[in-house]
This record gives sequence, C-alpha cells and structure tokens, in this order.
Amino acid sequence: MSENNSVASKIENYHVGIDIFDIISADDAYRILQILANENQTIAKQIEQIAVESLVSFEIEDIADDVYLDLNSLEVEDVWYNSGNTRYGYVDPTEYAWEMFEEALEPYMEDIKKYQKLSMPVEAKKCCMGILKGIDKFETESTSEYKDWAVDATSEFLKQVVDEWKKGQNSQEDITEVEKLMARF
Repeated sequence: MSENNSVASKIENYHVGIDIFDIISADDAYRILQILANENQTIAKQIEQIAVESLVSFEIEDIADDVYLDLNSLEVEDVWYNSGNTRYGYVDPTEYAWEMFEEALEPYMEDIKKYQKLSMPVEAKKCCMGILKGIDKFETESTSEYKDWAVDATSEFLKQVVDEWKKGQNSQEDITEVEKLMARF
C-alpha cells in the first residue's frame, strides 16, 4: 500500500463529530498553519491579519490584572523550600524571592519585545503600562506573605520594566507618558 493510500485510508477512518482542535497540539496547529500559508497566499494573508488583530486586542487593565494575579500567586512556601542551605550551597531567601518575581514578569517583558520587533509601539507601550500598573497593584493591594521576602522588588522592577521598554522605544512623547505614570507610583 502506498503512502498516499495509507493517508487516504486514515482520513476515511477519521471519526466525524470529533473536534480535531481538541486533540491536536499547538505545534501540530502551527505546522498546519504553515502548510496552509505556503500553499495559498490568500490564506497566508488571512492568517497574518488574524494574528495582528489578536495581538492588538488587549487593554492596559487586562495586562495589569494578569500581572497582579501572577505576582499574587507567588507562594512564600516556594521561597522557604528552595532557599537556605541546599545541597548546591546556600541560596539567599530574598534573592530567590526576587528571582521568582522576575520569572513571573518574564512573559510580559517578552511581549513588550515582541511588539517592538513587530513595529507595534502603541501595543508595546500599553503592555509596559499594564505591567507597571500590575506591579503597583501588587504592592498596594496584595496581602501575600511572599511580599515580605521580596522587599523593594516592586520599586526596582518598576524601573527595570521602563528601562527595558525604553530600549526599543523611539517616541519621546510615549516615554514622557510612561514616566508620568511612573511618577504616580
């Protein structure tokens, strides 16, 4: 049996009614999109349009809420468990708490860089502002015990977020707007 017959046979045996999107992985879906885009320029343009629309459809407050939730979900028990004397040496609890804070912010920082690479400065600025508001919300509203181990992390990371964002920013007007927001914290 040739390979084409084998594929055809599998397609025929595919159970209609099963949602394939519930079964395939993100990597499978990405491969499928690549194949479709390579085979049809019209579909490639549609995929690009949908991708751009999904990248621009967010609000500053949504980012702020997500950042707050991620920071607020950091557990003090993780600091206790992963710091102090370990078989690899001593891990300072405060340093570990800061690492946790940084890791929680990392996906958002990557989003800023992504928007900047895509020449989407408005979205990069909105993302930056959302991160800043989320960090501030964590500082002012969270009652997490974890916060006691990451003393001064919020003020330091507020500065770090702005500094990283500025590296890819060209508009002095946008920089001024973000700095005004920072001044409120």
